[in-house]
Amino acid sequence: MSTIDLTASSPPPRIAARAMDYARRHPTVVAGAAVLFVMALIAIFAPLIANDPMKLTPINRLKPPGEQYWFGTDFLGREVFARTIYGARVSLIVGGAVALVSVAIGLVIGLVAGYVRWIDAIVMRIMDGIMAIPGVLLAIALIAVAGASLMNVIIAITIPEIPRVVRLVRSVVLSIREQPYVEAAVSVGSPLPKILFKHILPNTIAPLIVQATFVCASAVVIEAILSFLGAGTPPEIPSWGNIMAEGRTYFQVAPWILFFPGLLLAITVLAVNILGDGLRDSLDPRIARRM
Repeated sequence: MSTIDLTASSPPPRIAARAMDYARRHPTVVAGAAVLFVMALIAIFAPLIANDPMKLTPINRLKPPGEQYWFGTDFLGREVFARTIYGARVSLIVGGAVALVSVAIGLVIGLVAGYVRWIDAIVMRIMDGIMAIPGVLLAIALIAVAGASLMNVIIAITIPEIPRVVRLVRSVVLSIREQPYVEAAVSVGSPLPKILFKHILPNTIAPLIVQATFVCASAVVIEAILSFLGAGTPPEIPSWGNIMAEGRTYFQVAPWILFFPGLLLAITVLAVNILGDGLRDSLDPRIARRM
């Protein structure tokens, strides 16, 4: 008679022990990732959690938070809870997309610029010129030319973030390209793409992961600033920035319109920064050895 192996579906004890040890050594990583996971679930299941964020009930305008309206209502009678929940979608989409695109583009440019000297002189002057312009002003100018939409907001925020990634990757490449194993690859005639992506790219992964978290947090804040100034997402798309912009006129009589989206914005940015700090501590071997 055959027996059922009950341990086949359970993770090996060694893996579970390592996971618990990692969580004990780096609690900030776990805390930040948990908060972001909850925010992602809220954004994904927003239609199941909240009502229509654009539903107008003027008779219930400026109602304070209570049992019927958890976060109160705004000056048009719309539920602040529903608009805040749907606003999480915009912030997380913008933050994730900007981090992904800027890291991908900055990685390729930084690898080539850091290894090929004559390209480095040209590319880095262009990057310095982009960084000389404040990111918010550059984003406002780009949106003013292209128009307000979610895609244009992502593009406008991504462009100022690319030079920061390029400079980081370039600094890593400059410190690695003189290493003996890279020189050995060059001496045996390895092609440039193989040298870049096989020998140099793996050394940039750890700092890029950390940089991506800070880019994500910066993108969420910049999107909120642009929407607050009226240069971000269109008014028909609820985001934390334009919710606060619409409620600033009624701050003295209805402060909840600004408080709740501002609170979720602060929690999200704090979680991303805590996650980035924790990843930096865990991926840096000098810090990891002391923990």
